[in-house]
Amino acid sequence: MEATTLRHLLHRILCCLVVYLLTLIPIPPNRRLSLVALKEIHLSLLFRICGLSTRTLTIDVGGGNAATSLHIWVPRRRRPQKHALLLIHGFGGNSKWQFQRQIGPLSRCFDLYIPDLVYFGRSFSSSGERSVGFQSRCVSAAMRGLGVEKYSVAGISYGGFVAFRLATEAEEVERLVILTSGICATAKEMREMVAGEKRDVTEILLPQRAEDLMILMRRSMYRSPKWVPTFVLRDFVELMYKDHRKERVELLRELLSTGVDLHPLPVLNKDILIIWGDKDNVFPISLAHRLHRHLGQNARLEVIQDVGHALQLEKPKIVNQLIEGFILESVK
Repeated sequence: MEATTLRHLLHRILCCLVVYLLTLIPIPPNRRLSLVALKEIHLSLLFRICGLSTRTLTIDVGGGNAATSLHIWVPRRRRPQKHALLLIHGFGGNSKWQFQRQIGPLSRCFDLYIPDLVYFGRSFSSSGERSVGFQSRCVSAAMRGLGVEKYSVAGISYGGFVAFRLATEAEEVERLVILTSGICATAKEMREMVAGEKRDVTEILLPQRAEDLMILMRRSMYRSPKWVPTFVLRDFVELMYKDHRKERVELLRELLSTGVDLHPLPVLNKDILIIWGDKDNVFPISLAHRLHRHLGQNARLEVIQDVGHALQLEKPKIVNQLIEGFILESVK
């Protein structure tokens, strides 16, 4: 067979394989196929290529008649020689979008578990609870349901609050990574941060318009895109922020009111890595140093230069290396 014919045959086989894989990932009937939807499909394929599959667990964390369904990416095949690492996303998206630049490098070193927090992605609950503690209990119950006996956890922003609460209450958590999360901010500081926006903070953190999403991007990134097509921004708002908006607003207001809801803030007897961007315009760098001082000798602070709040997207290589080195060094 000639080389040219062989190349054409391989190309056709690859195209057929891609089309088949795309059919395995359904697009919700109320959503049209768009660039953002295609990116969503691409991320799902990426996660699967990296050895992950999805599970949806029904968990009981509050008793009564409340039902909670937690969607989580898990290893397709567990590797006993690899340490388990739980990644918890923040308000800016779901598990796929926030950790898209971590999944490849970290999946080579760890068995990854990446949930959608309740009211994000495909996770939902009929419970009226909106606290960080509730999110923590849901994730903890899911990990126990999956039979994961020991693991480390890394959380960014809102996910950092959840990760800290989880590390406080779950004996299974061995090591903790906090990425740019204002855990030690006082209630007064939270109120001042909200007041400084001069508008309802939910309009920025949970945007409903293209221009608000652009404001959020510029606030979150030190080097944000100078321009993004309006139709792309609108598609992203439709995909990421439309569902469960009421519940997310309630989650945000609860966070701004009670924070991690542990008084006084405990000092954990676990190895902790704190990672922050020096140009963070959401949680100022002063909160990183305060958290480091509070946690004492078990904590280490790493400040990344010329990066904002979305440090895992702006400088993923450095973030991935820090997480990998910290956990593997502790395991030894």
